[in-house]
Amino acid sequence: MENPNAEIAAQVVALLRCKGYTFATAESCTGGAIAGAITGIAGCSDVMLGGVVAYHNNIKNKVLGVSNSALCEYGAVSEAVVREMVTGVSQRFGASCAVATSGIAGPGGGTAEKPVGTVWVAVNVLGNVSAHLLQLGDSGREQNISRTVHQVLLLLKKRLEN
Repeated sequence: MENPNAEIAAQVVALLRCKGYTFATAESCTGGAIAGAITGIAGCSDVMLGGVVAYHNNIKNKVLGVSNSALCEYGAVSEAVVREMVTGVSQRFGASCAVATSGIAGPGGGTAEKPVGTVWVAVNVLGNVSAHLLQLGDSGREQNISRTVHQVLLLLKKRLEN
């Protein structure tokens, strides 16, 4: 299977390895595509611990420790939830770095408040969490997933370089 994000994934793996960091993922709308991009790189076992595809809110809550209050008050596609997802996966896996995604890849499922292509992502490097809102538009499910993977890896790469 071709990895459209292979170049940036290889750069992330190299940076993680160079710094002696480990990595984990908590993915909802990307369905494991970030983990897939990383594990498509030879030698990733030096850094990749694992990942959770937490598509259902019960998994976000029970496996990642996302609070019911955050899920109820803000919804799964929110800054609060991705921050809790990335913190939860980092703690459960003992990872020095992690990423999380939650969004509406499409083609359906959007609302006026959160249209298709709305994706929240979070990056955790050594306990320092940042969250970012992506507004990708309704450019198709596969395209939205691929663009989210690319943006998450780019954000992580920038954080690792600083």
